[in-house]
Amino acid sequence: MTRFFDYRRNLERAAASWFADRRLSVQRRPYILASQRDWPDNLIDPAHAEYINEEKRRRQRLGESFPLHKYLHHGLSSQAMLFNLTVPLIKALDEDALADGFIAAGVPWPGRKATGTLEVHDREVFGESQGQPTSFDLCIEGTGPTVYVEAKLVEKEFGGCSMLAGGDCDGANPARDWRACPLQRMGRRYWDRLDELGFLEGPMAESPICLLGPYQQFFREAAFALSQGGHYALLVHGDNPAFLRSEEPERGLWPFLCGFVPEAHRSRLHRVTLQQASLSVRGSHRHLDWIREFRKKYGLLQDR
Repeated sequence: MTRFFDYRRNLERAAASWFADRRLSVQRRPYILASQRDWPDNLIDPAHAEYINEEKRRRQRLGESFPLHKYLHHGLSSQAMLFNLTVPLIKALDEDALADGFIAAGVPWPGRKATGTLEVHDREVFGESQGQPTSFDLCIEGTGPTVYVEAKLVEKEFGGCSMLAGGDCDGANPARDWRACPLQRMGRRYWDRLDELGFLEGPMAESPICLLGPYQQFFREAAFALSQGGHYALLVHGDNPAFLRSEEPERGLWPFLCGFVPEAHRSRLHRVTLQQASLSVRGSHRHLDWIREFRKKYGLLQDR
């Protein structure tokens, strides 16, 4: 069994080697660029930074957010990874190059000429008028149901509830009395949506501990995607053992948390691997100028 430590160490070596080949300035840890300002050098084509900055400015003009992560200069940044995979496709109007990889993971592709949008949110779904709303790293839209994508690289968890972390909640399950949830009292409609989707008719409501405490990000994103009639996809490195381990039966956060999703909805939750996505792009034969560098940067070259 691959340990998470070994998985991360392999990616650190790949990132350090990639930076070294490009003779980039790094910190004491050779897989982190010397300065936060150097984040464009974490892109396979640094020129794509202008597209990202312009998109950020465009969102600001619309009164929307387009947050750049604090550690975007880190070689293991999941946001940088997603930029490297998708920005060339978005600029080329060729998000369909990902289709075969998503279909291989069971995701119904939204149709030919599907379009991808980075950093998407909608405050109305849960009544998130203030603070950080539920957001997705990527949304893929077309003639079919939207695919809402959460991307992770060396993360080993889904984000938890800020109320629990901040000492404003004791973590007891409010499924039978939503008023016990501080977020519900603030007007957030997480429990309303979960109830409408049938989550509270199963084991999620039976636990004495609130599952949104440690796993809020998963349930918020899943409920968001399902309530909008879409599909929820976790884009993750296939070797990351935190989310799925090749054991019998399958273990890992992904099968564990999907077990709390009503059976009627489980077919709309998917785990897509970077291996599947990158091989799909390579197989299109339209992006051979950069996809090998992507596979090298993220330790995928050993996959045929």
